[in-house]
Amino acid sequence: MRRFNVSAWALHNRGLVLYFMVALAVIGTWSYLRLGQSEDPPFTFKAMVVRTLWPGATAEEVSQQVTERVEKAVMNTGRYEFVRSYSRPGESQVILMARDSMPSREVPELWYQVRKKVGDIRATLPAGTVGPFFNDEFGDTFGNIYALTGPGFDYALLKDYADRIQLELQRVADVGKVELLGLQDEKVWIEIDNVKLATLGIPLQQVQQALEGQNAVVPAGFFETASERVQLRVDGPFRSVEQIRAFPIRAGGRTIRLGDVARVERGFADPAAPRMRFMDQDAIGIAVAMKEGGHILRLGDELEARFAYLQGQLPAGMELHKVSDQPEAVRESVGEFVRVLAEAVTIVLLVSFFSLGFRTGLVVAISIPLVLAMTFAVMYALGIGLHKISLGALVLALGLLVDDAIIAVEMMAIKMEQGFDRLRAASFAWESTAFPMLTGTLITAAGFLPIATAASSTGEYTRSLFQVVTIALLVSWVAAVLFIPWLGDRILPDRAHPRLPAPGSFAARRRAWRERLADRWPQFAFALAPAPLDGHHQDPYQRPFYQRFRRLLDACLRRRWWVIGATVGLFVLSILMFRFVPQQFFPDSTRPELMVDMELAEGVSLRATEAQARRLEALLREREGIRNYVAYVGTGSPRFYLPLDQQLPATNFAQFVVLARDLHAREELRNWLLHEVAPRFPELQMRVTRLENGPPVGYPVQFRVTGEHIEQVRAIARRVAEQVRANPHTTHVNLDWDEPSKVVRLEVDQDRARALGISSAQLAQFLGAQLSGYTASTYREGNELVGIMLRGGVADRDQLEMLGSLAVPTGDGGSVPLAQVARLRHAFEDGIIWHRDRLPTITVRADIGDTLLPAAVTAQIDPALDPIRASLPPGYLLQVGGAVEDSARGQNSIKAGMPLFLVVVATLLMLQLRSFSRAAMVLVTAPLGIIGATLFLLIFRVPFGFVAMLGTIALAGMIMRNSVILVDQIDQDIQAGHDRWHAIIDATVRRFRPIVLTALAAESGMMDVARQLQGRLENVSKDPDALNTQEQAALLHAANALIRASGPISITATARSSVRTIARSVLRRRAGRPTPGSPIAARARRGWPRAAATASKMRPCRWPAWSSSKAPTSAASTSCRCAAARSAAATAAWSSSPIRRCRASTP
Repeated sequence: MRRFNVSAWALHNRGLVLYFMVALAVIGTWSYLRLGQSEDPPFTFKAMVVRTLWPGATAEEVSQQVTERVEKAVMNTGRYEFVRSYSRPGESQVILMARDSMPSREVPELWYQVRKKVGDIRATLPAGTVGPFFNDEFGDTFGNIYALTGPGFDYALLKDYADRIQLELQRVADVGKVELLGLQDEKVWIEIDNVKLATLGIPLQQVQQALEGQNAVVPAGFFETASERVQLRVDGPFRSVEQIRAFPIRAGGRTIRLGDVARVERGFADPAAPRMRFMDQDAIGIAVAMKEGGHILRLGDELEARFAYLQGQLPAGMELHKVSDQPEAVRESVGEFVRVLAEAVTIVLLVSFFSLGFRTGLVVAISIPLVLAMTFAVMYALGIGLHKISLGALVLALGLLVDDAIIAVEMMAIKMEQGFDRLRAASFAWESTAFPMLTGTLITAAGFLPIATAASSTGEYTRSLFQVVTIALLVSWVAAVLFIPWLGDRILPDRAHPRLPAPGSFAARRRAWRERLADRWPQFAFALAPAPLDGHHQDPYQRPFYQRFRRLLDACLRRRWWVIGATVGLFVLSILMFRFVPQQFFPDSTRPELMVDMELAEGVSLRATEAQARRLEALLREREGIRNYVAYVGTGSPRFYLPLDQQLPATNFAQFVVLARDLHAREELRNWLLHEVAPRFPELQMRVTRLENGPPVGYPVQFRVTGEHIEQVRAIARRVAEQVRANPHTTHVNLDWDEPSKVVRLEVDQDRARALGISSAQLAQFLGAQLSGYTASTYREGNELVGIMLRGGVADRDQLEMLGSLAVPTGDGGSVPLAQVARLRHAFEDGIIWHRDRLPTITVRADIGDTLLPAAVTAQIDPALDPIRASLPPGYLLQVGGAVEDSARGQNSIKAGMPLFLVVVATLLMLQLRSFSRAAMVLVTAPLGIIGATLFLLIFRVPFGFVAMLGTIALAGMIMRNSVILVDQIDQDIQAGHDRWHAIIDATVRRFRPIVLTALAAESGMMDVARQLQGRLENVSKDPDALNTQEQAALLHAANALIRASGPISITATARSSVRTIARSVLRRRAGRPTPGSPIAARARRGWPRAAATASKMRPCRWPAWSSSKAPTSAASTSCRCAAARSAAATAAWSSSPIRRCRASTP
């Protein structure tokens, strides 16, 4: 029973196939317009923070009593990558990183388990602890951030307008979340004059009780009558600050006003909460996050319209500024990739036109947008949006998806040249190449299986790469077997049944015009004359180029052991040399923002941090090339970019986001900040970084020291820091915690304190109330709750040297100086203690100051740390972190998918080839691409990162695809009765042009992407200093890797072949000899006088048997001039191929 032939069915149902093509094109276009667009793919941050407060405790006490218990509880889940925590005075934060291999769908269940287990130990925490509080919302990306400023406006009014803007933006369709940033809690401060209170004999507690009793909300009941219920309301709550100031206090038989013994004013939390500053002004930030599956460009357009509307509704002097605009970045990114895609398509089409001819190339040209439309339709059905990974996958797949089309149309065109009609040629293409082509397509897609199955954050971030490439390859095969035959039937010329154009038609007039031109200028007849309509069948494989290639194959087969030995030697050498290839998994982002981190000593106040931030603002204000800058004082920037390394709140930390005008301005600004600005801030650590790609890493070079005793860990870490600092390539070497904080210890004289009626707890509460304040009541204003805070006066709070004279209330209503009941001693203690997996851990961190990559610098430093490792006490660890650890984690997760890849590929090969030997022969060709990849990576010092890995995977897939089709063709020839030697040579000759064309198309498609990356780098590197940076080198490496790691050998061979072919053609024309098969040679056969004279100058064939025929005598010998020397037996034996007929007559 004959197998069903899809290509023949397509030609028997032309109308239905045309309908499918039009319908899929329309559906694909519709799907593209509705695909969700974002900057990054959906990604789950597997992090949870458990925060617990224990006011009054030291960092060491918090570490031992709170952090230790919470760490033990969260680690009992057993599903963590690591648990990191820090303890500050009065505060504990435990950061749980879920196991990197955990699927995203299981993360919510883990967070539930963490909440349950921490809740179980809540009763064991010390008395007075507040919390724990849980935060697992780290994945929200606030792509649009606005700053509301209003110099001179009351903060309450500014916040009211911010609330209105928040409400307005929440009504936008694609908005998922709107948060306000930099809010300051309003307070009503009552600063008590302790001297007056002591003189009047009024205890501070009595003031607090009076305020609480006056402002409390207490139900007064109601009257229940026969007809209705009447509520009772007792007046008394404060309505204004003036009422608080005039509040009467009764004590000692006298009544006084609160304003007589205290200063009452409305203000903000002191010390202030983390705040946001935009262009030197205090601001309220409005951060907008897109809902899941939204369209970022549509959201950007809607927000732009709302932004203009809201700006017009604000009062004069109040302005709404745009801080971050992710839709603009995505629009530029999508627009650039669409342009790159269009340019790559154009290049591929030009390659097809010049290599296959106009009509054959036109078939490929039409198939490309059709395949892309089908790909978009499937992406929409599967919920895959457009982002930087899927767009990159589309460009990568472009060079691969044309392979099937080129193979199918090339086979169909060749058979039509050999005399097959359209239906027979299409049927032959299906029978000979469809299933080998499907196997090759599936193998190429399987090459990306390790990325799809990578159980890590890297795998989740890049999984859509496998999905999009697989979709594109599969639909390209469907198009090749279903639509390409229909297109070939409509477009390819029918050389088996040539027909003259209808008289009077445009084609007839054009043909007559070209014939007149050829008659007038016979020396240019090869270019001017139309193609002959003699119906002769041609054999394209008897052209001089293929004859030379045939002789090369013959020589390689005769010396096959030399070829095999050389190949194995080169492969082994490439494996040995691969260890010298630089490693970098993800390059830096090309967004124009710069991140400037300012870290002061531990324990520094927020006021000191803000003062340093204002100094930097003054410098940035005078700098050109900056669109805007925003400062986050006391905390880090919200996540406006998915891979942002987000920082936790700290009073000694400030972070700037500086938006440069363009990439060139960004690099100039970065150099200025590093070389001129940073030296002006010797009292702090200033770090200037670009945005990262991929999961956030932080400092690229990191070494962790872990142990039981803090002092010993600190001593080891300092030794490690000395070794890191000794490396000439490192800069900004520091420890993540080392500086002690200042404290004043009060050693209470317990005997005297008891005699005065003062306990240690009462003394601590009094000092806390005097210095920091405590809540006496709550002032209610509309929907706002404003705390009424009691604290001491300015003189008691701001002068540390006067602390000993602070009047402390005694049990009998009097007061004594603090120095009489306690001795004040200045000391130091740990301001912060970091743990990793419940052990104290200090991380030695460093940036890189030149073009070396993190892996290279770490490899240089690591051997110098071996003596330190050897001397570590038992239980102490010295581990590598930073970019090397992150890259290894990502690569290991991808390597874990290699066994599955090998099983799938081996299964597909066995199903297609049904032979262990043939499957093994194809399988061993896959890694041979590493020969050229390693060579060019080493020559150009290109790092082997994620981009280069994709190119290598694509190269391996192309090699195996071509090998499968070639082995299958050889097997078909052998089964047809041909001997193995000639079957190998003839099949290789037939497969040469499709292999080269598909490789050239893939190279051309990727070349434009690399050119775009290199163009960006050229814009960046106009400043000589900018070229000497690690990240720009990485960008250059990524650009080169797209070209060189994806098939350098094939493109080199193609270029050489093309140059030689063109050179031979030019030499023939200069010598007056027509190219075989050209129009002038055809006219010579038909008796054209000048053409015949020119044809007579052609050189005789190099083969003696061919020279017996001076001129072609039959149509079958148009391109094979050995017809006269063929015997009948040879013709019968090799009748299936004109190429074999030529070989049969060769002595």
